[in-house]
Amino acid sequence: MNEFIFRTEELTNKQISDWYVSSEYEQSIIEKLKAPSPVLLVGSRGVGKSFLFKMSEIQMLEEFEEKKVLPVSLTFRKASLVKSGNDFQFQFWMLGRICSEVLRALKKIGKLSSISRGLNFLAGESDVTTNRIDEIVNQFEDSWKNPGIKIDADNIPNLDDFLNTIEDLCCELDIERIVLFIDEAAHVFYPQQQREFFTLFRDLRSPYIKCNAAVYPGVTVYGETFESVHDALEIVLNRNIHDDNYVINMKEMVLRQVKDSTLATRLSQNGENFTLLAYAASGNPRYLLKSIELAGKMDSSSINQVFREYYREGLWAEHTKLSERYPGYQLFIDWGRDFIETNVIPELKKKNDKFFEEKKGKGTTMYFWVHKNAPQEVKEALRILEYSGIAYEDATGMRATRSELGTRYMVNIGCLLAFEAKPATTGFEIVKQSDIRRMSEYGANHNLYKKLQGCVIGDETDALKKQLEKSIDLLELSDWQKQKMHEISINTIGELISASEDKLKQARYIADVRARTIKNAGIAAVCEYLLG
Repeated sequence: MNEFIFRTEELTNKQISDWYVSSEYEQSIIEKLKAPSPVLLVGSRGVGKSFLFKMSEIQMLEEFEEKKVLPVSLTFRKASLVKSGNDFQFQFWMLGRICSEVLRALKKIGKLSSISRGLNFLAGESDVTTNRIDEIVNQFEDSWKNPGIKIDADNIPNLDDFLNTIEDLCCELDIERIVLFIDEAAHVFYPQQQREFFTLFRDLRSPYIKCNAAVYPGVTVYGETFESVHDALEIVLNRNIHDDNYVINMKEMVLRQVKDSTLATRLSQNGENFTLLAYAASGNPRYLLKSIELAGKMDSSSINQVFREYYREGLWAEHTKLSERYPGYQLFIDWGRDFIETNVIPELKKKNDKFFEEKKGKGTTMYFWVHKNAPQEVKEALRILEYSGIAYEDATGMRATRSELGTRYMVNIGCLLAFEAKPATTGFEIVKQSDIRRMSEYGANHNLYKKLQGCVIGDETDALKKQLEKSIDLLELSDWQKQKMHEISINTIGELISASEDKLKQARYIADVRARTIKNAGIAAVCEYLLG
């Protein structure tokens, strides 16, 4: 029996190198991760963010003698344990962890012998044999045992001193640049910690150091000082199932883990069934490996069972469980499932059934379209669906009926085909005949949105209350729009959220579209606080 490894953390560097399938798409991402500009690698669970991070690190170490760029890999998994009484505990802890990992990376490549002062400064002491920085970091990580304990962090450098020291080290050690790879950057943080992290991410920028961070769509809080468009290159890891080499590459990813010759034979003998599972995974290697493991014999009966158990039940159960981690988002999570499972997918299936019955038209469909002015609550719910890997943003600024603009999404193909009576029989043709021009459309004021609108505020936490009390002047609205809101006594974000769109339209020259735009800006400002 073949046992697949689903998580990069469980792989050795040799396994990662051996199993890496060097497609043009993956390697182009790695080259950007190795380049000087900071990168946010965005993708749903299991899509391969950690794998590409590790592969980038491996390649950089192999090229170090030539290019002199040093990768430093770190995680902040123990963030939730930091409970000290220091007002700047989280910033100190993050900088301490970075200092510690930079020292560790330098030791690995044998660069410690020729330098003293700079390395001692990063270590927080004069004697590198006893690392004071590690001691402070450990104290922060143990502070959960005695919440509120005061920790002396004087030995941790401030940001300016840190950047200056990194520059000195690079010059003295003949290093071109240090690249930080921060995996699961936001997933393990509380919302306030995420805001502090991305502020640090933005500020950790010089010719001698840059950050790469892996984040999830929908549940990442960037805060008010970090703008992902301007402060980093944002790359969405989303493999295109229509690429000519898509199935070949996905099959190679599986075969490099296959140890059981019987399974390899079954994959070869049941090529069309494998192809169907590759499409069902919608570009997610973890989904493909799990479905291959569940498929067993790879015959039609086994394939149908995968769709019933994994794509009809398993993935949806994982999505619903997100409400335990993000209780403030429960209504978004539940609405998103209801929207896709009971509305979008049945509508797509109806179109596909009609195409096969009539044998005419553009083809089958896996796509739906949402108007750009849809309520912000709907957009938040769709982002959570992206995090779960149930929906994928396919293209923005797409025109639909009456030339209206919006975003086209692709439904997870496995979830779509799970609604077929016999996916192994009909699934391949549905994918093969699909046409991206054909999609179900959901306009700016679709009836399905009403259940979600107005539900953004539940129980007010202290953080949420502070956000609601802030002035609307902080929102990304034009000065003219803000003036119009002040004219009708809407001065705070809370007042804006509570006001109906009809109330907003009482302001002169504010009609339907502007009212929705202004309302969405307020909701967007509040939604990240619900993640707490």
